[in-house]
Amino acid sequence: MISVVVIGSGNVANHLILAFCENKSIDLVQVYSRKTSLFPDCLPVSKITHDLSNLAQADVYIIAVSDNAIAEISSKLPFENRLVVHTSGSMPIDILDKKNHRGVFYPLQTFSKEKKIKFSQVPICIEATNDKDLETLHELASKVVKNTYTISSEQRKSLHVAAVFVCNFVNHLYKIGNDICVEKYVPFEILKPLIEETANKINFLSPSQAQTGPAKRNDTKTIEEHLNSLTNENQKEIYKLLTQSIINHG
Repeated sequence: MISVVVIGSGNVANHLILAFCENKSIDLVQVYSRKTSLFPDCLPVSKITHDLSNLAQADVYIIAVSDNAIAEISSKLPFENRLVVHTSGSMPIDILDKKNHRGVFYPLQTFSKEKKIKFSQVPICIEATNDKDLETLHELASKVVKNTYTISSEQRKSLHVAAVFVCNFVNHLYKIGNDICVEKYVPFEILKPLIEETANKINFLSPSQAQTGPAKRNDTKTIEEHLNSLTNENQKEIYKLLTQSIINHG
């Protein structure tokens, strides 16, 4: 059984806590939070600490905090030569203090506290500075997910950029679509089957093969009509930029 301490109380930390609580082969010995936070009901209050100096012994310490706080938390850990990992997609492994063994345990998914997900479907990217620690992280990950990938810091940084494009930017486009619907008194729900089919298509086709629409067809008349219908200049600029990108690259 692998013992784990989770340091953090945000979205990623909460989903990790829930996944570890539900796995009988993982001993979640403790959770650290700087302040009183809401945690999954499965976590006993007795396992929560607000004092870093009271951290319990564990095989792996997972720092699941904002990117800006990783280095500070890592430097304040009151021990040495233990395996400490962070969960960031963009931060390198060497942001962690050298006094401990360093690693990365990055679950590639969008997390919200309000929505439970199938954690077993989340890919986890791992990295470590030696084979023994890498084996430990692979063993921990394989207990909660189906797919584990050994990814370097440089690869993970690029992967995180790609994730921003396919997740965060796409979600912002949903917001723009919703804003247009609200402006014209059209229910956004009408678009949801289209959104689902678009996302589902890339399980069978490459993104290039799945691309459709007026930009793909170079339908200049429709593109011009769309631009004329938009009253928001920011929306117009985004429409132009994405249209030109599709025309140029497919």
